[in-house]
Amino acid sequence: MTLQEAMQAVEAKMYEIVNSDVDVLRDASRHILQAGGKRVRPRLLLLAYAANGGQDFASVVPVAAAVELVHTASVVHDDINDHGVVRRGRPSVNAIWGRTFALLTGDYLFTKVYELMAPHRDLNVVLSEATVALVEGETLQASAVKNNDFSRQVYYDIIARKTAALFRSATRLGALLANAPESIVEAMGAYGFNVGLTFQIIDDVLDIVADSEKLGKTAGVDIAQGRGFAVAHGGMGQPGGVAVVEETFDDSMVAIRNKVMRGGAIDEAYRQAETFAQMAIESLRPLPDSPAKESLIEMANAMVKRER
Repeated sequence: MTLQEAMQAVEAKMYEIVNSDVDVLRDASRHILQAGGKRVRPRLLLLAYAANGGQDFASVVPVAAAVELVHTASVVHDDINDHGVVRRGRPSVNAIWGRTFALLTGDYLFTKVYELMAPHRDLNVVLSEATVALVEGETLQASAVKNNDFSRQVYYDIIARKTAALFRSATRLGALLANAPESIVEAMGAYGFNVGLTFQIIDDVLDIVADSEKLGKTAGVDIAQGRGFAVAHGGMGQPGGVAVVEETFDDSMVAIRNKVMRGGAIDEAYRQAETFAQMAIESLRPLPDSPAKESLIEMANAMVKRER
């Protein structure tokens, strides 16, 4: 099985497992899966597995699917919190089925993660820790917005938990499934963590500079809600600062973008993202050269340059 075939198998496994006989759960789950997505996390898991000598892709497909379902469940819940009406270029679950069914669909997807991971015993801890961190990160973010305390330190704590932890679990799981030694497992975890930080910083940039059609989801949410990289690095999300949502509520997104651009936050974001990407690549140094290792390097670099 090639990497591409393994990715197709991950897709099929996710679609197969959301087979509830309760129509709304099945239909809403398949709606968000059919919308596609970047599928970065399962690809990282499979590449980490291959880079450490793993050859039986079929055996790790369920774990890769579980990692992606954690992310998918979280974005269904995100769209409730953010009142998002577009996700992956289609109407969100929240927009079609409403808040209650979106909440239950996200819950359902999380339960399917347990089902996929059940045979893997000790590996459950790795993914459960990442899921706990994700919830903690989202909670810290909501609290920071509510208290107008979106400092740089708070921002990095949030993205480490809500995004980087799941990336870290994906690459650690890949190494563990390949029976890599502990030192390599930790190196792969460092790679995933730093790639996750890179991914989230660029995601925050795109929320400002891209439009909803290009992003495939509602743009401008972070600025509107007073959160994200630009808020943390612009001095407006800290005690005594001016909340972005108060300052720019009546402004168009073009005006908001111009203000952020003039403040230099976008340039700083790209510098930070590049730093984390290079740290990720450095973590791969102990691995022998291989096509999978090269793909991991390419993915880290691509995170900085992505446009959606």
